[in-house]
Amino acid sequence: MNLKSTLTTLILSIACFASFAQSQTTPQSSAAIRTGAEQLDKYLPIIKGKRIALLANPTTIIGKTHLVDSLQALGVKIVKVFGPEHGFRGNASAGTRVSDEVDAKTRIPIISLYGKKNKPTAEDLSNVDVVIYDLQDVGVRFYTNINALSRLMEACSENGKELIILDRPNPNAYLIDGPILDMKFKSGIGMFPLPASHGLTVGEFAQMANGEGWLTNGVKCKLTIIPVANYDHNMDYTLPVPPSPNLNTQQAIMLYPSTCLFEGTYLNHGRGTYFPFTVIGSPELKGIYDFSYTPTGIKGMAETPLFMDQVCYGLDLRKVDIQKLKATGKINIRWLMELYQKHPYKEKFFDSKLSNQMGVIERLIGNDLFRQQIIDGVSEEEIRASWEPGLSRYKEMRKKYLLYP
Repeated sequence: MNLKSTLTTLILSIACFASFAQSQTTPQSSAAIRTGAEQLDKYLPIIKGKRIALLANPTTIIGKTHLVDSLQALGVKIVKVFGPEHGFRGNASAGTRVSDEVDAKTRIPIISLYGKKNKPTAEDLSNVDVVIYDLQDVGVRFYTNINALSRLMEACSENGKELIILDRPNPNAYLIDGPILDMKFKSGIGMFPLPASHGLTVGEFAQMANGEGWLTNGVKCKLTIIPVANYDHNMDYTLPVPPSPNLNTQQAIMLYPSTCLFEGTYLNHGRGTYFPFTVIGSPELKGIYDFSYTPTGIKGMAETPLFMDQVCYGLDLRKVDIQKLKATGKINIRWLMELYQKHPYKEKFFDSKLSNQMGVIERLIGNDLFRQQIIDGVSEEEIRASWEPGLSRYKEMRKKYLLYP
């Protein structure tokens, strides 16, 4: 056996061992799951001898080793890495522009797609044969990884490059809920006519974007998808690496489809704490709620959060039973309804100019009905009824693109 074959066998053995080791510490339901990245034997033959670019971040791993390091050890020629929101190493705050750089560890050029540009140029891809996408997603329309994927697909199509997607589980794949985005509210936190929680892995989303003609000018991207092995949408999946700085716990990831809606309100939703998306509050709720916390500036997470250094009162969701939440199969909008009803200054509640947060409620929820429905005290049943028939039509269309029926 020659040196290269020996090295390949060694890396594959390490990957298998890492996958096994992880299975000993994760819930039994996810013990057999193998991500696309872990299945080296499926994509190494495709990239052998080619010049490779990756769209990657800290979730791009095999076991505890970054995929870039694993592929370099195998002699794969990585000519550049594209970095999404938060950057390649994940040290940029949400919404912060990221600059190009040279990675200190690998000396590989890092081209930011969350700064001066959001899509690779023809020049960026001129010395690339194959592009690999491997980012962990969390299954909601307003999480920007699928936007980065769609632009990468467009760039690959326009420049005749093959795209390999190393698929990963969606921890919220069980959840298909919320109104379909009204495209007049298309923005950086919602680009496609999806419900708030879409129930797709990134591989399935890519097939849908191709199949539904959602890419610019209706282009189609040549895709090779390495599916997750031993996986279905209802499995529990504990993420081994936080997908972004403010989704730093499994509880936050599972609450995110519901609590991210508070980015469209004049409430702090845990930014400026080490438990974001699991607490909701405001100084103006003092005397109404007993639970309190104080947001502070935290580098790389939230450096100037809403209500910084002020005591906030509200809801503590850190002990919400996620299995009970999953059993409902619904985004929880009751928390938002409750906080609106109890807020003493209702005229401030949806004021995005005051909050200066990521998005107004219309861009997050996806329509111009929800704000007024909450203000008018419309029942949850009526609100949900207004999401139809679009949500049911989406669920039927989605079936065409599933990799994990």
